[in-house]
Amino acid sequence: MKACILLFLVSGAALADDNAMRACRAMTDTSARLSCYDRIELSAMPAAPAAPALTPQQAFGLAPAAMAVQAPAKIDAVESTIVGPFAGWGPNTRFKLANGQVWRVVDGSDATLTPTTNPKVTIKRNFIGTIFLQVEGTNSSPKVRRVE
Repeated sequence: MKACILLFLVSGAALADDNAMRACRAMTDTSARLSCYDRIELSAMPAAPAAPALTPQQAFGLAPAAMAVQAPAKIDAVESTIVGPFAGWGPNTRFKLANGQVWRVVDGSDATLTPTTNPKVTIKRNFIGTIFLQVEGTNSSPKVRRVE
């Protein structure tokens, strides 16, 4: 019942804003129309939902513009698994991780490895900020960049 009342109040405010916008749009005099728009009360308009804050693990590797307004604590590594079969990589290979992140090889490296499924990986930032993918049980680590 409370949800219905809240929905009614919100939809009523939206309807009032729509009516005010229609009234302004109908005006032919440019300065009067602008004044009409300026008089519409902004507090009555519904606020945009806030973007959910990302955990440091979720934000790892993202460009600053893609993160929440408040920067999460800096971490240097994330552990997960590659989803599905895995037998190595080449330039531009994309890796989908179990945590939902997608990474792409950005150097010219390649490796052919013993086929496995869902190998454990660590995505690790070195001391100068370059990020590498380390596959458990291998000595090779391609340079990667997060794409999703």
